[in-house]
Amino acid sequence: MKDIQIKDATIPALGFGTYQLEEETAHELVTAALATGYRHIDTAQMYRNEEAVGAAIKEATVAREEVFLTTKVLPSNLAKKTFLLSVEESLQKLKTDYVDLLLIHWPNAEVPVEEYTGELVKAQEKGYAKHIGVSNHTTALLDKVLATGANIITNQVEYHPFLNQDKLYHYLRAHDLTLTAYSPIAQGKVMGNATLKSIGEKHGKNEVQIALRWLLQQDGVLAIPRSSKESHMRSNFDVFDFELTPGEVQQIDRLKQENTRLVHPAWAPAWD
Repeated sequence: MKDIQIKDATIPALGFGTYQLEEETAHELVTAALATGYRHIDTAQMYRNEEAVGAAIKEATVAREEVFLTTKVLPSNLAKKTFLLSVEESLQKLKTDYVDLLLIHWPNAEVPVEEYTGELVKAQEKGYAKHIGVSNHTTALLDKVLATGANIITNQVEYHPFLNQDKLYHYLRAHDLTLTAYSPIAQGKVMGNATLKSIGEKHGKNEVQIALRWLLQQDGVLAIPRSSKESHMRSNFDVFDFELTPGEVQQIDRLKQENTRLVHPAWAPAWD
């Protein structure tokens, strides 16, 4: 396992995402993920599985302080009147006194950036979160977040070999922030890609493993693949015993020209 050091945080570079995993499945897979060796678990209020995720972590033989746990605040909970209450509810569901990382899940056009960032900082000051960050934020929104002085450590966004995030990535590195990649295997669309398959054959790996390795070799990038199958989850973890060559990285970089964005809900900001 590779860790990323960012400011005063140490984050396992590869995490297990729980999006679209219902309660029972989430419990089973988080339990299996921890047994496999994952130490970074990602959930959210929006996923409606915080109770199951929390139970799996509590029941595991792994100590709580060894698990880097992330949750995210719903856009509808970003206003002052609901923010901290929603975080307290999340902590109760997760059966923990704190999360390691608390994120703004999506910006909300009806709530000023300064308001929700202020509440995020309060949550950290109260000890509800060791570290704070945002998700689905553009460079323009990040300018506003950083102007408040909030000590965020990451921006969690869609990132995979078919999506060009160069502008955002370079902005984040320039401001000493990490990029956490969700949908890192393009919701399975990496499978069957000729470039990834060819490179994989040289390393004895599949296209998913090549895509994850490509992400993890980038400076300051974390990845949180989600899987609904234990076999896939274990395979996703098997990416630390090889390295892509500079030439192979360049081959994969060229796939970004497709610039395919898979996650674009009605409330999304104007992407970079």
